[in-house]
Amino acid sequence: MAAYAAKAGLEAYVFMPRDAPSVAKLECHVMGAHVYLVDGLINHAAAIVQRLRERYGWFDLSTLKEPYRVEGKKTMGYEVAEQLGWRLPDVIVYPTGGGTGLVGMWKAFGELEELGWIGSGRPRMVAVQAEGCAPVVEAFRKGAEGVEEFPDAHTVASGIRVPKPYAGEQILRVLRESGGTAVSVSDSEILECVREFACEGLFVCPEGAATLAGLKRLLDSGWVDRGEVVLLYNTGTGLKYLDALGEPTLPTIPKNADSLPAA
Repeated sequence: MAAYAAKAGLEAYVFMPRDAPSVAKLECHVMGAHVYLVDGLINHAAAIVQRLRERYGWFDLSTLKEPYRVEGKKTMGYEVAEQLGWRLPDVIVYPTGGGTGLVGMWKAFGELEELGWIGSGRPRMVAVQAEGCAPVVEAFRKGAEGVEEFPDAHTVASGIRVPKPYAGEQILRVLRESGGTAVSVSDSEILECVREFACEGLFVCPEGAATLAGLKRLLDSGWVDRGEVVLLYNTGTGLKYLDALGEPTLPTIPKNADSLPAA
């Protein structure tokens, strides 16, 4: 948002949790946005925008408070259909915070069927959340129609640290209409899967790694068959999460070294 505002010559006001990734803070600041750090979570930041937007004449770009983001997210559904030859995978596993990705793709599949480009078959949609912030998982397991605020929300995957997603009802509807499910994974599983992806040459964000951790659980439980086509969505680069991943301890050698120290 800060980038688009900078290009258009518009003022942008950004509110994010104080412990948001440093790169996110820096990007918005460098692009000229007015950045305010909130001593709380993303829902507290959203509440501030809600209280102040009329006073200051802002247009609220929070998740699903405007019509455009879900339209952009649905292009993921178009892309997967096109890239698979106008067929859809059996299962889609998506890291779920605000939920626009799930809602957008489900909308895309309906539109593609109306156009006659795909049939009526749909993937089973899976929402993956962290154990430290799993409001959708809890609501799905209880059979609830909406989500309750998750207490003491915490996870290394800050992009899915959304204690009460605004689109909770829509997310649950997509999961149930698709015959899908919701699964939570631990931070230790997420970080292990960051390393597993790295072994394939991919430096994914913790949210993307959570999808692999979730798939492992679904395979172990038998919910996913090993012969099925499963699509995992990575939603960002690990470069934005250097704070969470930590500084490695690396050996230092002299500039004129002619051998390596013993391991």
